[in-house]
Amino acid sequence: MLEPTAEEYERWQRYDVKTRILRFTAVLLAIPVVVYAWQILGINYGYLSTSVQAVGDLLSRMYPPNYGYTGEIVGPMIETINIALLGTGLAAVLSVPIAFLAASNTTPNHVTYVIGRLLITVTRTVSTIIWAIIFVILFGPGAFAGVLAVAIRSIGFIGKLLSEAIEEIDPGQVRALESAGANGRQRLIYGVAPQVMPLFVGITTHRWDINIRSSTVLGFVGAGGIGLELTGLMDFYEWQSVSVILLAILLTVVASELVSAKVRKLVS
Repeated sequence: MLEPTAEEYERWQRYDVKTRILRFTAVLLAIPVVVYAWQILGINYGYLSTSVQAVGDLLSRMYPPNYGYTGEIVGPMIETINIALLGTGLAAVLSVPIAFLAASNTTPNHVTYVIGRLLITVTRTVSTIIWAIIFVILFGPGAFAGVLAVAIRSIGFIGKLLSEAIEEIDPGQVRALESAGANGRQRLIYGVAPQVMPLFVGITTHRWDINIRSSTVLGFVGAGGIGLELTGLMDFYEWQSVSVILLAILLTVVASELVSAKVRKLVS
């Protein structure tokens, strides 16, 4: 195989002239936009210069952790894990029919496709903490509001990824079932579901891992969990007890990450 000459190397360009001009123009337009956006942030650089000292002062107040407080956070920490687990499970159940509606190859018609996509978009648009505020107003403070907030927010995540997985299945298996006389329900159960099940388990597990993190702050708005305990301690400047909660959250998140990675490995 002949090696390209130096002249050929010099002539070769990854992008043509038009593309290079467009890319260069986009960069030129982006620079003033970024500069303007940075300026309107109104950052107080004088105050920012003292941040290192402030962080050092806060860390000194948090050390050593008040390990005697550990027993007080076991219950709220378990409640936080339960919120994430139940919310993710509820979202997994609800997202399956929505995903089938939102997938172009399994939805009954265009109207149901639009409905499925709309549900996914709406549930993904609002963050978990906003959903928590809404459900606290509707149902009162407590873990139930947190479960609903986690569930509704997770529907969009699981439904979107699952619908995309459904659209990418091998249609040959579905056609084979159809030629054998299978009805629509049987084609979904035996032709579509087996192909997307491993991905569905992986997606749900990954979302549970995310929900563990988001559930730790739901208590800030009264939706139960360790966040409620954390807010109370911060209000009374109990920084040594706060550090125990932060360590517990860190260990829980690390454990959930290990479990999530293990499950995704098993189903891949």
